Formats: sequence, structure tokens, C-alpha cells
Amino acid sequence: MMRLHRNLVFAVVDALNFIFNEGEYADKVVEKVLKYDKRWGARDRGFIAETTYDMVRYKRLYAEIAEVKSPYTRPKLFRMFAVWAVLRGIELPDWKQLEPVPARKIKGRFDELSKIRKFKESIPDWLDELGEKALGNKLWSAEITALNQQAEVVLRTNTLKTTREHLCKNLLDEGIVAEPIKGHVDALKLEERANVFITGAFKNGYFEVQDANSQSVSEFLEVKPGQRVIDTCAGAGGKTLHLAALMENKGQLIALDIYGNKLKELKRRAKRNGAHNIEPREIDSTKIIKKLYGTADRVLIDAPCTGLGVLRRNPDAKWKLQPEFLEKVMQTQQEILLSYSKMVKSGGKMVYATCSILPQENNEQIQKFLASEEGRDFCLEDERKLYASKSGYDGFYMARLSKK
Repeated sequence: MMRLHRNLVFAVVDALNFIFNEGEYADKVVEKVLKYDKRWGARDRGFIAETTYDMVRYKRLYAEIAEVKSPYTRPKLFRMFAVWAVLRGIELPDWKQLEPVPARKIKGRFDELSKIRKFKESIPDWLDELGEKALGNKLWSAEITALNQQAEVVLRTNTLKTTREHLCKNLLDEGIVAEPIKGHVDALKLEERANVFITGAFKNGYFEVQDANSQSVSEFLEVKPGQRVIDTCAGAGGKTLHLAALMENKGQLIALDIYGNKLKELKRRAKRNGAHNIEPREIDSTKIIKKLYGTADRVLIDAPCTGLGVLRRNPDAKWKLQPEFLEKVMQTQQEILLSYSKMVKSGGKMVYATCSILPQENNEQIQKFLASEEGRDFCLEDERKLYASKSGYDGFYMARLSKK
């Protein structure tokens, strides 16, 4: 029987307060709260992180059962926590913060609400309607259920430094069991969650943490060593580093982003990875883009999106996302396609990818682009829709277009 420890439960309530009331990002908050007490061991830290994420994931369900509405004061957060504990069969200690809770009533409410998708999967009404309209009832139900599961830890072998077999052995020496994933040549999946960032293998740059479906995106671009490749929305460079490895460090890999601080992080990671052919460039004017028109063999547009495909990693995005953001981001996606596609030279290819599952951000954007003046020299070679419910990994879309 699990015993609840006061300082751990208080840490969870603190974290939820930051996330629900201050609008902070869940991953940053968990990092911050875990620093409260140096004496916490792996189990304590695991309890705080996983309980926080679980309560963020099912916020609407727990709030509904606890009969609380925002703003979420501390007493309300403790009530939600009590619901979480009762549903897990954990005995509630006799603390003044936790009022006696009628367990039977909680379980009854849970059974009732579990029949209604927007409560069961804890999503705002507008998102539930949008998803059902976009994907149909059956696929949307399966997908939102899958997106509420905890994501597995998946690594991408850095082939510039090691092989997958070698990395497996290395990790095993450090007490971490990882197994290959069928259909993903460089991917390894951890048998159980572990902090891989403290391993020697990580410090030596033998791997990056990257979802299996995310790893498919760079492979989909079909890069070859010696080409000129441009990653247009590089961010901190998860896919850029993969491209560098696929190019075997040969050729030129230009990493563009509008955020200079993300590119600084990319430089740091590239050094650890031993990736030498990456040139980060901050997009501080349209000149940067225009200079590259017609020069690239390959262009990757890993476009900004709603991120619905990666809710397993960022469950708080369900609550931060607003309907007007979808409209705005769709406009940005189309502008990016029209402008960045001009960097592809004739005979070159580009991949447009998102970590969303909504057709309006995906194939509908590609159809719109192909019908435009800028898109008339392109044709669609191949596209993939990856669903969490079908693959077990993050939701992604990718389209590869070639320029005549």
C-alpha cells in the first residue's frame, strides 16, 4: 500500500498552482519543483513528476469529480489531489488540507463521466468538437485516448559517433535496458523510464532523446552526403542533428530559426554530437531567406503547429491552446510554405512536416500550396500521416515535394 508523504504531495500542489494559475509550462515547473529538496531519491522525484503530469493530463475530469472550478485555489487543488488518490486506491492520511472524502461518491462520478469523451479524456469542448469534425468520431476517440498515455523514452543513436548495437551495450553497462524499434533504424526504446541525461553515453554524444516518429521526418527528406540542405525552422535542432548524421558530416547544413537563443542551444548540442557541417543562422530579416533562393538540394520545413500530435509530452498544451491560435498558425504555415519553398533549386526536394494530426494543418496546407503560383513547379511525391493510436508514438504529418 502506498503511503503519501506530506512534502511530496505539497510539491505536487505547488507545481499544479504554477501550471494552472500562473500559466507556466509543465516541464519547466516540474524541473523547478524537483530542486526543492536535494534529499529526494529517484522514487520521490518520480512520484512528483508523474503525479503532476497525470493531474495536468486529466485536469478536467478531476476538477469535475471534485466539483471545483477555476481559479484553482490551494484548497481546490488539494480536493483534486484527493480525487486522484482515491481513484488509485491510495489511503488518504489525516491531514488538515485533505478533508474526508466520500470514496464511493468519487468512484460513482468517475464511472458516470468516463462515458463522456470530453471528460474521460479531459479536453476542452471546442477541441473535442474540432477533433471529431476533422478526423471522424472513431479515429478522434482512439487518437485522443492514445495521446493521453505517458510517452515512452525513445533515443536516436548518433551514427556520427557510434552504432545502435554499441549504444545498447553502453547503456546496459550503465544499468539501462534499451531495445531496438522495428522499422526505425537508429531508434532505441527504454524498457523503463530513467534519467538518461546523466549517463556517460549522453555526455559523449552517443544519442539524443527523440520520438520514433519524429526520427522518420529527417529520413523522409532523403538527404545525401555532400548536398546543401536547409532546415528552416531548426529550433534547438533535434532534426538538424539527425540530418547531419544522415549526411555523414559531409556537405552544408544550414540551420535557420527566428529565435537566436534556440540556435545557441543547437550549437551546444552539435558540439556534443560531433556534427561539424551545421551552420546556424538567425532569421533577423527577409534578406537571409532571399539570399538562399534556388540554392538548396533539400529543404525541411518543420512548421510551427498546434502540437496536437505531441500531447503525450506536453499535456498542458490542451489547456493553453485556443481556437484562434489554430487560425493564426494555419496562416503562418501557408506563408512559410510560400516563402521557404523558393529556396529549393530545380530538381531539389522539400519536406513539409508538423507534429499535428489535423488535416487543416497538414494535407490541406499542401493542396493549397500546390494550387498557388509558388507551388506550381512542385509535385507531391509522397505523404505520411502518423497517428499515435496506430503507431504507439507521436502524431506527425509529412509531405515530400519535388521541384521540376
